Amino acid sequence: MKKMMLVLGLLAAGTLVFAQVDLPEHRFVSGNWAVSGDRLYQNDANARLAKVNIRAPQEGAMIYEFTARFEGMAGDGFGGFGLHIFVDAPYNDVSWGAGSSYLLWLNYDENPQSNDIQPGLSAQLYRSYTNSRMVLVESFDLNDSFGGYLTEENLAKPVNFRIIANGNTGEVQIDDPVREEANFILNLDKKDLPLKGDWVVLRTSGMKLSFSN
Repeated sequence: MKKMMLVLGLLAAGTLVFAQVDLPEHRFVSGNWAVSGDRLYQNDANARLAKVNIRAPQEGAMIYEFTARFEGMAGDGFGGFGLHIFVDAPYNDVSWGAGSSYLLWLNYDENPQSNDIQPGLSAQLYRSYTNSRMVLVESFDLNDSFGGYLTEENLAKPVNFRIIANGNTGEVQIDDPVREEANFILNLDKKDLPLKGDWVVLRTSGMKLSFSN
């Protein structure tokens, strides 16, 4: 199983290993990205489609691990971030999708425009077909499970994320960042298998965030 430590890494022997300020091949496409110390910052709260393309060959079972820390919002009651996995090719311009890939998205929206997305805290799984076409596969209401953790004190702390995605079976396991040994299981469309990709795309919308290991 290949292990990917996002977001500051060096590609070595098929594994991404952390370094302080080194990134693998990448492109800051939109938003205001900067590396400071051991963290990667997206500093523009108004950027709706901020993203960075990061080269990371993926095949079979993969582990994605990183921390994310809230750094501020635009103040309109909306913000989110997520990770495209198994991206076939990068697109070095502003885009809604990311080629052929799946997007795991964490969302906060007080007034969602879609009836398919729950108000407040939620998570979405999207299937990206092109850089401009993305389809919502499923949306999960997280208010009861995690809404109480959205305090000023908790938001100031990095949150650990660990995702295990198997491109051969389509099973995705997302570890619960709060409760030890708990996790969520998603199953990707078997018609898309096997999934392979050479890139991941980290993106934010409507908020400032920082990332590290």
